[in-house]
Amino acid sequence: MKKWSLWMAMLGSLVLTFCEKAPEQQRTAHSPSRKYSYSKVEIDSFPFRERIYVPVYSDIYHMSGENRFLLTATLSLRNTSPTDSVFVGRVHYYDSHGALIRKYLEKAIVLAPLEAAEFVVEQKEKKGGAGASFLLEWGARRPVSRPVFQAIMIGTAHSQGISFTTEGVVVESNLDASPR
Repeated sequence: MKKWSLWMAMLGSLVLTFCEKAPEQQRTAHSPSRKYSYSKVEIDSFPFRERIYVPVYSDIYHMSGENRFLLTATLSLRNTSPTDSVFVGRVHYYDSHGALIRKYLEKAIVLAPLEAAEFVVEQKEKKGGAGASFLLEWGARRPVSRPVFQAIMIGTAHSQGISFTTEGVVVESNLDASPR
């Protein structure tokens, strides 16, 4: 009876441990940077704002065009200013048909000078497709150098591997037209 009680206590402890860690693991799985500095300021209040479209591929077609090669995609946000912070307010992930799949941020984050942040679309995600995308918004209190927004895709299967990048494109801007 003692062995049974000891075994049940150990099993119960393991179950509690996994139950306690599961929400944290789910919350951070798509956000490897994890240590974001959140802002109480809405980027809509900033005089300098842009909306950026970043193409992303959660899979690509291969062979006859009917087979899908699943990829992990990482969205990388990089503040290029050595002196000024920028604010990222929305990071939304859409499928090939333009349907919203996931909102990565609940509130704006601050990227300090030269800081970077990442968001991940895991390889097992099959909803996005070859035409998936991120739509994000960033802003600043004054004119700054434009941040870099890139997606990095990578996938491996058997002895095959593939990796490539895409660049974000400005789709809406109220920044002044002066060169940066």
